[in-house]
Amino acid sequence: MIYRFILISDEVEDFMREIKIDSDATFLDFHNIILETCGYSNDQITSFFVCEDGWVKGQEITLEDMGTSADEDVYIMAKTRLSDFLDEEKQHLLYTFDPLADRVFFIELSEIQTGKTLSAPVVSRQQGEAPQQLLNFDELFARNPIQTATNGTILDDDDDMYGDGIDEEDIDLEGLDISDGEPY
Repeated sequence: MIYRFILISDEVEDFMREIKIDSDATFLDFHNIILETCGYSNDQITSFFVCEDGWVKGQEITLEDMGTSADEDVYIMAKTRLSDFLDEEKQHLLYTFDPLADRVFFIELSEIQTGKTLSAPVVSRQQGEAPQQLLNFDELFARNPIQTATNGTILDDDDDMYGDGIDEEDIDLEGLDISDGEPY
């Protein structure tokens, strides 16, 4: 069987990739074609998530075993076939390409072609530029410094974002059940 996937991003409106891949291919094969078509490096700990209804993260398939608890099933991309988790059209996946910022591609299994096979994944359609692989947090904070909610001024490193403390006269304790005795 051949799976046809559509990848989109919530960051870049005109970005779209259509990938065709054999159902017996591994999630690692899928991961590699995504990196290739987006021009991303292979130096991040990425993951796929098989989604439940409403894009809710379900089972995770990781690039490497992260040493999770023995109570949980661990699925590694190189050892897990697409067909192990995907068998219906319109199933959804999330692919985390920037793990520190939890940035993802939204993936839909848009078509299953039975009676056909592919020896290697194919990017059958591409549109737009992929989002930058990793956010540069220094650059992001330089462009969008933290501002206080009340006056819009930029906080310096020496500023206390919580003010000078709490003025006890501003606290209204009326209506609260406070006792001096034992709580139990």
